[in-house]
Amino acid sequence: MVRRESILKLAGIAGLAGALRWIPVPASPPFRLCGFLWLTNRPCPLCGLTRAVFALAKGEWTAALHWNALSPLAVAMLLSLCWGGRLRGPLWQAGLAAFAVYGLVRIWAPWV
Repeated sequence: MVRRESILKLAGIAGLAGALRWIPVPASPPFRLCGFLWLTNRPCPLCGLTRAVFALAKGEWTAALHWNALSPLAVAMLLSLCWGGRLRGPLWQAGLAAFAVYGLVRIWAPWV
């Protein structure tokens, strides 16, 4: 039963990765959904993450890191939801801390 669940999870992840690979995403969306960006004109820690995940699915690491530098970490965190284990908790704690620091840098650093 565990093996069947793992196979189904892998198939779901492969299907999602395939869909992300073939769906085109505009470089500049027609409207922005981030309320923080609307209010402050500064990107939040999650701004660009959707485009970055699509770029990662296409193998475009440079573009992904341009959109959101923590996108590989975000993908690892999301994949950890499919498989439990001892590392999932520490990964999420470290990931949330990294996104908090990254958010502060994006908000306060004018060069980002």
